[in-house]
Amino acid sequence: MSVQKSSEASEKIKGSVKEAIGKLIGDEKAETEGKAQQKLPSDAVKPNVGPKT
Repeated sequence: MSVQKSSEASEKIKGSVKEAIGKLIGDEKAETEGKAQQKLPSDAVKPNVGPKT
């Protein structure tokens, strides 16, 4: 899996978790942010690139 695809997948997972937590605790803001995070375009997701050695 490429860095871009894995980063995109991790952002969608984080969005899902944030949405679920928002639903669980009744926080509409967190739920909305989670939904939005899952729908980010792939160019908005920046890969985590470590320092060059």
